[in-house]
Amino acid sequence: MTSFALKVTRQAFAKLEKLSPDASGKLAFELFCRTPTRKPKGSKAASVFRRGAERLKHASTVRLALSRGMAAAHHLTPGASSGGSGAARILVVHGWGSRAEYLTEMAAGLLDAGAEVVLLDLPGHGASSGRRLELRIAAEAIVAAERHFGRFDGVVGHSFGGAAVMMAAGGIFCDVPVLNAPRIALIGAPSSISEVFSGFANTIGLGRASLAAMRARVQALSGRSVEELDGVAVARRLDRPLLVVHAEDDKEVNVGHAQRYIGVSRHVRHLWANGHGHRRIVSAPEVIRAVGEFLLAERATVADAQRIVS
Repeated sequence: MTSFALKVTRQAFAKLEKLSPDASGKLAFELFCRTPTRKPKGSKAASVFRRGAERLKHASTVRLALSRGMAAAHHLTPGASSGGSGAARILVVHGWGSRAEYLTEMAAGLLDAGAEVVLLDLPGHGASSGRRLELRIAAEAIVAAERHFGRFDGVVGHSFGGAAVMMAAGGIFCDVPVLNAPRIALIGAPSSISEVFSGFANTIGLGRASLAAMRARVQALSGRSVEELDGVAVARRLDRPLLVVHAEDDKEVNVGHAQRYIGVSRHVRHLWANGHGHRRIVSAPEVIRAVGEFLLAERATVADAQRIVS
């Protein structure tokens, strides 16, 4: 929000909260779920978008039906010399306000490593329907992609997409099946949705009573409290390798979200990609290389074993 729009928003919530904290909290939750414009913001974003759109011309796109709306998934396959139909399959999930086009550098790196790649547009973003997104429907879209394409060998999620991947992998929502991918990479992802909520509430000047109503709205819609929407709690019980990539200079998702994973499980690894911030990090060559090596490590081990046997 611009400073003027934020000032008006804060004043409006202050007045509404005096009348009805419940109404204020419900409205705040709807504002929280409202997705931004799909248009690129600024010349740099427009340039990245154009390059991504050009790459996606080679993708086949499917539309996945959800309990509410539709999610578009873009499927890219490597060349015949890279492994063909036996290639590993990787799912890439963007963050809030982003879309598949902005992660095509990551997709290109994974394709070069021999994987086939599915880039998912979450609801309210890209070629998907709607102007609203919450974690439960994001998790549903991720699982719908796995149902359509078959089990993924690995999943990488950026920002909000990473949080949604963890919710799907943890089976957090009782009406959404578990994501079965054996390896997960998180890039600049929030680990505590409770903390994200508190930050949002502080930004718009929401009082305690309204924040409590906002949290209650989450439980009413998803069957889970905000405190249960926690990636670290999921990682603690998941028996799967997890790579957490974060930049200490990330100004959108504080590095503390990544630090919370330290020591949680022997399956968790960290990569500090300092200097790349929150958005550039997904296009950094060293990050793309590390994510590819991590997600494809299991397939490489199997291939090496097969070569030894033969």
